[in-house]
Amino acid sequence: MEEKEKVEEKKPLLRLGETVPDFEAVTTHGKIRLSDFKGKWVILFSHPADFTPVCTTEFVAFAQINDELVKRNVKLIGLSIDSTFSHIAWIRKIKEKFGIKIPFPVIADLDMKVSNLFGMIHPGESATAAVRCVFAIDPEMKLRAMIYYPLNVGRNMKEILRLVDALQTADKYKVAAPANWKPGDDVIVPPPKTQEEAEKRLQEGYECVDWFLCKKKLPP
Repeated sequence: MEEKEKVEEKKPLLRLGETVPDFEAVTTHGKIRLSDFKGKWVILFSHPADFTPVCTTEFVAFAQINDELVKRNVKLIGLSIDSTFSHIAWIRKIKEKFGIKIPFPVIADLDMKVSNLFGMIHPGESATAAVRCVFAIDPEMKLRAMIYYPLNVGRNMKEILRLVDALQTADKYKVAAPANWKPGDDVIVPPPKTQEEAEKRLQEGYECVDWFLCKKKLPP
């Protein structure tokens, strides 16, 4: 009898606009469940390993923007495939060497449960370490943005803050953010959906390049 070929079951990719899977995990702040933070925005990020140089610079940088994220109703959660003891020792070393306290929980994902659930393991980079992922999750637990970086390139914290500001502004005012948008810049008015709306658009007082691309200022 011919042996049947084993086919590895592929997990579905996370998709923007869909509800993210809930999970429970051990962290440096005790056990948490992702759904505990429903009603807040969440930035869930992974790093390859504790006690590594690029990750250390990132943790310092994430700690430095944590207060700004809190102002925006955002919970920051870190993760790597290291133990809680390793996380604690590394966090203590960061405090000793940089004078920076890490204020957010860090998931100890030794069994790779969360890493696999969120597609953080990319074998082309490493089969045993998570790549640098950033997931922006809204208060309804829907995935709104995701960014992936390789092991050897650190993240830009200004871009993470800008992303949060853009998502929250777009939701609040029902608008879109153009390239390089930052708070205070004009936003894009949703394009017309009918020919009649298109004909009216240029007379509605917006700053328009053409009927399909119009901007407006937001209230201060």
